[in-house]
Formats: sequence, C-alpha cells, structure tokens
Amino acid sequence: MKFLLALLLLCVSLPGIAATPAIPRPLELQPDVDFWIRVYSGISTDAGFIHDQRDLRVVYETLQFAPGIAPRQRQALVDEARKRYQDMLRYLSGGGSPRNAEEQRVRDLWPATASPARLAQAVDDVRFQLGQSDRFLEGLRRAGTWEAHIAQTLAGLGLPPEIAALPHVESSFNPAAYSKVGAAGLWQFMRSTGRRFLRIDATVDERMDPFRATEAAAQLLSYNYRVLGNWPLALTAYNHGAEGMRRARDQMGTDDIVRIVREHSSPSFGFASRNFYVSFLAALTIDRDPGKYFGEFATEPEAHFQEVELSATASMAAIEKAVGAPRAELRKLNPALLAAVWNGSRPVPRGYRLRLPAGGETWSAELLTRRIGGAPPPPTVTLDRGSYYVVQRGDTLEGIAKQTGVPIGNLLARNTLRDQNYIYEGQRLQLAAAGGATTAEPPATRAATAAAVGEAAAETARAGVAATAPPAEPVSAAEASEQSPTLVPGTAMPVSADAIDYAVQANDTIRVAAAETIGHYADWLGLSAARLRELNGLRFGAPVLLGRALKLDFSRVDRAQFEQRRRAWHQQLQAEYFAVNRITGTEVYVTRRSDSLWSLTQRNARMPIWLLQQYNPDVDFNALRPGTQIVLPRVEARPDV
Repeated sequence: MKFLLALLLLCVSLPGIAATPAIPRPLELQPDVDFWIRVYSGISTDAGFIHDQRDLRVVYETLQFAPGIAPRQRQALVDEARKRYQDMLRYLSGGGSPRNAEEQRVRDLWPATASPARLAQAVDDVRFQLGQSDRFLEGLRRAGTWEAHIAQTLAGLGLPPEIAALPHVESSFNPAAYSKVGAAGLWQFMRSTGRRFLRIDATVDERMDPFRATEAAAQLLSYNYRVLGNWPLALTAYNHGAEGMRRARDQMGTDDIVRIVREHSSPSFGFASRNFYVSFLAALTIDRDPGKYFGEFATEPEAHFQEVELSATASMAAIEKAVGAPRAELRKLNPALLAAVWNGSRPVPRGYRLRLPAGGETWSAELLTRRIGGAPPPPTVTLDRGSYYVVQRGDTLEGIAKQTGVPIGNLLARNTLRDQNYIYEGQRLQLAAAGGATTAEPPATRAATAAAVGEAAAETARAGVAATAPPAEPVSAAEASEQSPTLVPGTAMPVSADAIDYAVQANDTIRVAAAETIGHYADWLGLSAARLRELNGLRFGAPVLLGRALKLDFSRVDRAQFEQRRRAWHQQLQAEYFAVNRITGTEVYVTRRSDSLWSLTQRNARMPIWLLQQYNPDVDFNALRPGTQIVLPRVEARPDV
C-alpha cells in the first residue's frame, strides 16, 4: 500500500502527468484579475477608478459621484482628476522630488525602480474605469434562467464548463443587449459572425434568442480553440478575432497569454483586448462564489417550455389562436421573432423552432401545422450575383458556360482553373467580364444576399471608425449600456470569425488564401497579371497555390489599401455564402494516402475550399500526409431560403 501511494505521488509530480487546468490562471496576471474583481464587485456605476491602463495595480483614486449627477458633470470630474494626476506624473518623470504629501503618495504607488521614462509613459496611460457591481449583480440574478442550457451545450461539445461565465462579461446576461456597433444578444454576436451559425434576417434574429445564441457561441468558441490551441487565446479571440490572435501568436513566437497580454503591440490590440481574458477570470471568480462578494440574493428560475419546429409558414395570429396562449407570453418565449412577425406583416417561417408554454397540450409539428393551415414550403433557390456565378449542386463547367454565355476557356483562365472537372458547390466563379450574362436570381434570395453583403460592408465601415476613433470611456451606467453592453468598456471593434491572416508581411508578401487568383491580386493592386507573374516567376496559366508566399508590387496601391480591398472581397464572398448556408457542427477526419484537397471538399458538397482553410489555417493542403487531422465543418442549406 505504501508502495502504491509513493508511486501515485511520483506520477503526480512528473511533468506531463499532472493535469493542467483547461482555463489557467497565471500568477503573473493575478493583479489584473484582482483589479477587475474590484470593478465587478467593489464599486457600482456611481463610482470609478482613476488608474494606470498598463499596470492595473496602480489605482490613483476612487471617484464617487453624487446620486443624480448629470453625465456632463461626471465627465468634468473625471477630466479634472485625470489632468491632476497627469500633471503630477509629468513633474515626477522629470526627476524632481515630491513636493507634498499627495505627490509622495502617487510616487509610492510605483516601484522605487520605476524610471523617469516609465513615469513619463504613465502620463498618457491615466485612465478612468467605471464601476460595474450593480450591473454584475443583475447578471447573476438573470443567469439562473439559462444556466442549465448553457452547461448542457458546453458539455455536449466538450468545452470547459467555466465558459458559462462569459456572458457576465459580454452582456451581464441580458438577452436584449445591443451595442452601438451592432453586436446583439446574450453572447454579443455581430451579424456577419452570427450568420455562420444562426438565422438573421428581416423576420428572425436568433442572436436575440439565448438558447440558439448559446449553441452558436459554443460552436464559435470550439472553432477558436481548434485554430489557436489553448483557451486563453481562444477566449481572447472572442473579443479580438481569430485572425488577430493568430497574428499575435505568430509575431510573438509564443502562445503564452502572459507574454501576449504584456508585450504584444498592435493598433487593434487595445485595452479591451488586453484585458478580456483577465476580466473573464475575474467574472469566473465571482460567479463561482457570488455570496462572498454580494451576500444573499435570489436568482431567476430556469426557463421551461416546449419546442415545435414548423414544417410550414404560419401567421402569429393563427398560432396564437391554435395554441390558446397569450401573445405576450409567446413573445417572451420567442425573442428571435422580429416586429414584422408580431405586427402580422410576415409569417413565422418554415423551419423555425417555435417555443410554446410548458404544460398543457403537447404540440407536434404535424398537429400544429394542421391546426394553423400552414403554407407550403418555398421552392429551392439558387444564388448568382453580378459578374460572378456561384456553383450549385450538379453544375458542370460546360453547363455554366452555356448558361452564362462565357466560353469554358475564359472561365478556366479567369479563375485559374487547371481542371474543368474540378469545381465544387458554393465556389464563386468570376465571369469573363463584369456585367456579363448571368441567370436570373429569385427575388427572395437576391434580397437576402444583398442584405448580407450590405451588413458586411456596414460592419467593415464601423470597424474602420472604431479603429481610428475609439469610444470615450463611459462615466455612467447609461453611457456604458449605450456604448456597449460588455463589462470591458472600450469594446467597439467588430471582429470576424475568419482565422485567415489577410495582412501583408514585412517583406511585401502574402500567403495565398483559398478562392484568390492572380487576377484578384492584379485588380486590388492596379497592376497587370503579367507583372505579378513576372515578379514571382510564374508561367502563364500556372495557378497560385493555396498557402504559398506571393510577392506583391505596391507601386500603385499602398499596403493598407490592398489589405482593405482583399478583406472586403472575402467578406462579400462569405456574406453571399452564409446568406444561403450555415454551419451546424464539425467533425475530425484523419487523412488517408488517397486523400486530396478535392476529395476532402467532396465529403460535403456545400463546403467551399475557403471554409475548409478557415477551419484548418495551419494545414498545408498541397502536401497532405496520411494521418493528418482535418477539421471538417458540417454545412447545410438554410431552411428559410
């Protein structure tokens, strides 16, 4: 027995044997976590900290606001305090000794080893942080409604249970939360990201449904983890984007969250991104022992209901009459249904999972449909826009050529296709000339696709504004809620779920992304394709290989313009695709000797190469080896188009 005990202790002490927590708490970040615990539980939105934004141990003062004081007066008090500490730091950074007790107190907040240069930097780092304890307590009370579903959803995908605390940071568990930049719901999805997993249109916005949004958030977080490899980076990517975190990891040469938080420098990696993981750890700490911080309080009860997936469209008036439930109750149970449904201008769509009161009669889809006389499902539609053609199931290049009037040779050259038999559903083929012949597009699909593209463009514009003019720090609860529902003020940058790095490298090269051609690069650069082929030693007709480095010429367009055009093109491509498709899950596939990029995409005819690359951004598809693990997204056509 003693031998077995000794062996057990030895195994636990060996590196690699002891279990590593899925959600690590690095000791180096504990001061930052402690700061956010104070923000979330120690002071309300009637108070705030004047602090250093780089070293969160340095809190100069706690400002208390009188009840009912106007936001303008609050702002004046904040500005006055900030200037006072900036003046003191400016004097101290010059090497002078403290002239009074207040300056001595400020100097003592910094280590004795702090250099004049560090104190000079601190002048620009004086920041105000509004307290959040009242908002956090409201979130703790609300959380009871969805805790069970969140826990089940996370467990179903094998995700750490601690992630259930993330809505505290995102929305204070407010399912109706909506930010200035367009993030919505319990999990604060932007439209472009939400469309990958949810229905978002003029009839339904599933971001506002805590249950559907939870399932989508779990999918996104699972994706982030597969791409980035650890939970600190995956969670930070929820705020900063998978592309941004991959770039940070690669530039720093490490996946250590401590080094990235402390040392990574990027215009987009600001205060909110640097503090997202530590604020999550603070929220998790409080969530695990709320009584310690807030004493006794009551939580809202778990939601109970029954769901029926509609096999046909139906008006809300007919549903209300059929089930005999008050409209107010139906509306509370179905927050994803938008005003057009409730005012009768649009029906509840086919495929929608209608939520009904629990108890009483149990409704089946067939019974409900018979009682309400639903309309037949809409016909299958195709997607075809402008000077591009989106490949549909069963298409051949020969058929597309006949349908569009563009010769096969032109299609092959324009899209750098080597094999006319190698096309796949969802692929976006550029036609020979802008405005060339295309087939008619059904109005419903055209509207949905145009809306998706417009929303992507609007998010891009908002992102640009957020990057150049970050929002002012809120000084009241109203300003905090209006600016952003998140409990990390300053979160205003819409991020994409796309993990591909579209940035130009320091040596003026890029990595070729799926669906890109020499023609695209030439258009974005304002150059001829021949110039790019010459620069890269490519013969005419030779394709650019996925993932390979390509040298660019910025003599006519600067790098920022090129990156903007490249990202905008991919955003439009993805918006068009997710207007008619959605991701329902993933599977892990181990490649065999006979596998190729072609065979992998044929496992799901609706999966384009660019989506496969997004889920496997570090895989070299030009040199697949047997035994390589590939993540395959499961994609299905949206039932509503």
